[in-house]
Amino acid sequence: MEPASESGGYVQSLARGLAVIRAFDETRPEMTLSDVARATDLSRAAARRFLHTLVQLGYVWTDGRLFALTPRVLELGFAYLSSVSLPEIAQPHLERLVSRVHESASVSVLDGDDIVYIARVPTSRIMTVSINIGTRFPAYATSMGRVLLANLPAERLDDFLARVRLDPLGPHTVGSAEELRAELARIREQGWALVDQELEAGLRSIAAPIRDRADRVVAAANISSHASRTTAEQARENLLPTLLETTGAIGADLRSAPGSAATAR
Repeated sequence: MEPASESGGYVQSLARGLAVIRAFDETRPEMTLSDVARATDLSRAAARRFLHTLVQLGYVWTDGRLFALTPRVLELGFAYLSSVSLPEIAQPHLERLVSRVHESASVSVLDGDDIVYIARVPTSRIMTVSINIGTRFPAYATSMGRVLLANLPAERLDDFLARVRLDPLGPHTVGSAEELRAELARIREQGWALVDQELEAGLRSIAAPIRDRADRVVAAANISSHASRTTAEQARENLLPTLLETTGAIGADLRSAPGSAATAR
């Protein structure tokens, strides 16, 4: 067993084991030992130990050459999902929103420097990658991410802007931390965010915050559309009012739910 490094409370072996699980995705559902080692930057010996441990625990399956996750990995997220009422509360509101605007809608939360989708109602696929519950994107390049970043405490936002790497994901991705800081200030002031082809070419989305009973921004909802269907002006004029109505309704239900003070983390 690889020794655990617990400096500052950080257990390196646990982090590496989770990295092995996260290495599998829709583009890499099955991998060889060498594939896993490359994807996680582990030695083959270390990757083998983690994979064999996960096989024994039932989280990974192998035919002796290829490795793949088993449905048991869903247990890792079940405790969180079963204790969080926000996805359940948001889903019917998203369904009504989509029936009115005929575009895809989602809810996400901030996890580190990424957003994670926790509820979604799609209409048509407008990105080169499919979006599902649990999909992650860099917060800086998404409308929901910017809403969530804009409402961070000042110290946390400063830390984020000091470390963020602004990779050019789309044709108009924000180019500097200073530019992003200015945009986040505008979003905080106006109460919503519009991102135009910064995450991917052709993708335009508009987002607004969801607040809990303490008036904290705990999540964000968006409407996403292909740029060929919806101009930025049309998004502001036609989609934003309905979106704000929806986020207000989700927040109201969240605030009235039993134990809601701890439902959206």
